[in-house]
Amino acid sequence: MKERITFQDYPAGLLDGMRKTQDYIDNSGLDHGLLELVYMRVSQINSCAYCIDMHYKKGLHYGETPLRLISVSAWRETPYYTEKEQAALAFAERLTHMLPEEHSHDIHLALEKHFTKQEISVLSLAVAQINSWNRLMRSFGAVPGNFEIGT
Repeated sequence: MKERITFQDYPAGLLDGMRKTQDYIDNSGLDHGLLELVYMRVSQINSCAYCIDMHYKKGLHYGETPLRLISVSAWRETPYYTEKEQAALAFAERLTHMLPEEHSHDIHLALEKHFTKQEISVLSLAVAQINSWNRLMRSFGAVPGNFEIGT
């Protein structure tokens, strides 16, 4: 498998805004383990193998277990995600698949039991951000398997 567009091919500044947004999310105070579960689930929905590889490894780095990371696509069928995690995963799925008429008030009611409005705002940005990363990496043909923490 060969990348269609390599890092060296990117025009200068292409990802500057994305990186700045990611830094904001990473420093927002939201739990990194929770974010990695959300990123893993959205990456599965979008079939982004590069991002699945990355978020599996980052999830382990932040203390997630292999079982929880690989089971996140079936989170509704498992006993080991908290209500807070379930609310975030349901929200991430809804926002990823969302059509305007499908985004109903109930999803926010579930979130408000566990998150502040500020945290919901950042979580919304995080879901939008991982969807953007997924689409870029799929378009560029990023090759999975070589991601290392710290890169």
